[in-house]
Amino acid sequence: MSKLKLNRIKVVLVENNRTSKELANHLGKTVATVSRWCTNEYQPSIETLYEVSKYLKVDIRELLVSTANK
Repeated sequence: MSKLKLNRIKVVLVENNRTSKELANHLGKTVATVSRWCTNEYQPSIETLYEVSKYLKVDIRELLVSTANK
């Protein structure tokens, strides 16, 4: 079974010229944790997604994969 891609954190980081290391430092998380979010191995909590959206200055919905066409 393939892994579901539920978040777009990696894409939004690239679009905003930010690195996962910068995000990890800002959130007080390990680089490994953020890497797991970026590869969709694990998913951050809603609260953490909110903090990511504030850091990247994007709407929280931009961090999620749309389910409209699924």
